[in-house]
Amino acid sequence: MNISSIVISTQPIKLDELLAEIKNSDLCEYQIHDEKGRIIVTIEADNVESEVEKLKKLQKMPNVIDALMSFSYSEDELEEKKDKLEATTKIPDWLNNPDAELKDIKYNGDLKGIY
Repeated sequence: MNISSIVISTQPIKLDELLAEIKNSDLCEYQIHDEKGRIIVTIEADNVESEVEKLKKLQKMPNVIDALMSFSYSEDELEEKKDKLEATTKIPDWLNNPDAELKDIKYNGDLKGIY
């Protein structure tokens, strides 16, 4: 499951109208707002694609100036990536050593051959 917070901006004069539309939609869960037209909602979805789809629908609502993802948490995808990483990459033992020091880190300018 993915959970994200979204900050939505509107004109203060349009705030009540947009709040009603947000609260009546099935896209997100309303959390809080201020008198300046900033609204915070949360989105829950099964995956990133569904999450982004909901965000785009919020962005297209009438009276929305902007809707931006602020924080995102992806529990299932994190575990999937972690399992894949652990299966393909040997993590140095010293990384799990609580007494390891910063000076022990050797950076070679390339992470997993990506660059």
